[in-house]
Amino acid sequence: MAEVLDVAVVGAGIAGLTAAALLADAGLTVELLEAHDQCGGCAGTFKRGPYVFDVGATQVAGLEPGGSHARLCQHLGIDLPAARPLDPACVVHLGDGSAPVRLWRDPERWRQERLSQFAGSEPFWRLCAALHRANWGFAARDPVLPPRNGWDLGQLLGALRPANLASGLFAAATVADLLALCGCGNDQRLRRFLDLQLRLYSQEPADRTAALYGATVLAMAQEPLGLWHLEGSMQSLSTALEQALGQAGGRLRLGHRVERLRRQDGCWQLQGQRCGQQREGQSFERRARDLVLAIPPQGLPQLLDTPSLGASYQRRLDQLADPSGALVLYGAVDRQALPADCPCHLQLAWDDPGALFVSVSQPGDGRAPEGQATVIASVFTPARPWFSLERQAYGAAKTRAMAAIQRGLEQLLGLDPSAWRHRELATPRGFARWTGRPFGFVGGLGQRPGTFGPFGLASRTPIEGLWLCGDAIYPGEGTAGVSLSALMASRQLLAARGHRLELRSAAAELTETPGAAADRH
Repeated sequence: MAEVLDVAVVGAGIAGLTAAALLADAGLTVELLEAHDQCGGCAGTFKRGPYVFDVGATQVAGLEPGGSHARLCQHLGIDLPAARPLDPACVVHLGDGSAPVRLWRDPERWRQERLSQFAGSEPFWRLCAALHRANWGFAARDPVLPPRNGWDLGQLLGALRPANLASGLFAAATVADLLALCGCGNDQRLRRFLDLQLRLYSQEPADRTAALYGATVLAMAQEPLGLWHLEGSMQSLSTALEQALGQAGGRLRLGHRVERLRRQDGCWQLQGQRCGQQREGQSFERRARDLVLAIPPQGLPQLLDTPSLGASYQRRLDQLADPSGALVLYGAVDRQALPADCPCHLQLAWDDPGALFVSVSQPGDGRAPEGQATVIASVFTPARPWFSLERQAYGAAKTRAMAAIQRGLEQLLGLDPSAWRHRELATPRGFARWTGRPFGFVGGLGQRPGTFGPFGLASRTPIEGLWLCGDAIYPGEGTAGVSLSALMASRQLLAARGHRLELRSAAAELTETPGAAADRH
């Protein structure tokens, strides 16, 4: 009879890698299955000649002491990937002819910046800071949100403090509501800045971003937190987690596309096809007691039949709003063609095809040959329409989008059109092929008041032995966020088996919890 794994994890992005490494480190037999020939997902990389391009994510949070990646790496016994703090974290051009807004790492320098840029806005920033302090302390205590049984509720209640109860008054509010409350609702320039920044992290503008989420992401760039630029490429984070998985005895299976899931005789049956060179068409099967899916929940109905999902859960999944897709220009230029002291990250309010988020490689960071730089510009786009275009229309739409993004970059960076050494454009179709995500979606559910925190999709599903993690699960998007979702799902799974997992300053503690197995569902 085939081996029965303790846990199968599907999807080797940062969330799946983290969950697999944590569970293997806890002593379970774990296999991580990934359809691609490399790990990383939206935080992966690809090469074009001498250039290394980050596919999606280009910056990382959580590397500071006490940050999510720092805690997890210490727990797993691996080194943090080499990185440099971003200062400024981003330079935001509002497109109105005014001086760009620089998000400085030093809190006082950032305070002076916003005083000069957005006069009269300090009440708003003070309120955001208070909410952020409460949120950050809460998140550091590893709550479970949303709770779905008694154990989950206990973890949530144990993380609450009086400040969280006060901040809970804003659970239904948006960032735009905070602006209005502080008398800043008519500051259109501030609103434009917030819309640009929040879209990067919540996929929503200020009037649709949950206030409790927005307050924290607006503080991520400043010490003692910070945003970081990884040396080499974003792939270095995946490589570190692969190392942790291997050290703990877990197995990674690349080129294994899971196509069917079924619960039978107390185990999960996984069926799929091996893909890649000389392996196409080879089927495989796995059996596991627990299953962790680090994939977008929109893909669940394709893997599980409706009776297995249950009618109510199927309806919940059907009602999920579409995340965004992305258009991304990957380019390279001579460094001398760029402005002196060009920042690593910039943002430009741009009408066609939309606001640009731009990442420029730094000297010696491994992404381009000496004297050259990679330039990546991304813009959100509705994903589904790109899949209905016939070949000729698709080619024309892609050409138009690339030309429009290139014009924005040339204006932002003062580039001559002849400066480009390399250019190519990825659309949601390309992201769908690369990541396997439905319609090439690049983010989670959108951090609206009705989908954030206690109102979001739970990592504990109503299906026995099925757990979710990733950017659709609390606390949301970004490598730091999905890592915490993986930690939450791993803690729930282990608690259901009678164990406790806690991240501490030294090694993790794994102890028996009497009666925990009875609290599984």
